[in-house]
Amino acid sequence: MNSKQMRNIFVIVFALLCFSAKAQEGLPAEVKFPIADPSPADILYFPINTPKAKEGENLKPVIKIIYSRPQKKGRDIFGVLEQYGKVWRFGANESTEIRFYKKVTVGGKKIKAGTYSLFAIPNKDKWTIIINKQTDKWGAFTYDQSMDIVRVDVPVKNLNKPIEYFSLTFSPLPQGAALVAAWDRTQVELPIAF
Repeated sequence: MNSKQMRNIFVIVFALLCFSAKAQEGLPAEVKFPIADPSPADILYFPINTPKAKEGENLKPVIKIIYSRPQKKGRDIFGVLEQYGKVWRFGANESTEIRFYKKVTVGGKKIKAGTYSLFAIPNKDKWTIIINKQTDKWGAFTYDQSMDIVRVDVPVKNLNKPIEYFSLTFSPLPQGAALVAAWDRTQVELPIAF
């Protein structure tokens, strides 16, 4: 192989290496995904089967709640982890959000359709459930009482068996639904009329 041929091969190899390096520059960097959250997010509707409505069913949501579900993990929850008399975010991570698709009444107060946050002040024999105008906040760290729409005191029901994950559901009432919340050995219910 003569020097001219060697030079041509060298130029071709060099050009291929440069092209390969340039092509890789355009590739996006490897994406780093966050690990799974230990308090998974969940969504609850009333009526409960709203998102599973079949074609032709006229099932429209009245209430939607987005919340995170912390776990007990062997801990004592109310009075220890979540201290009595202190505002709690009603779940984990971001403050829990409740959306009313139409006007409702909670604790005798009429509330317009819209999205609000839910907080609670747990105590041994009763909880104060709070509906607040603030949304998109982390926890209760920036909770602003002046943004409260309504506060309702509800009695505590003690459970025989502990609930591992903070859990919400709805129980139908003649004029609406009760939001039922339970965690560890504590359960409370907030009546919502519509």
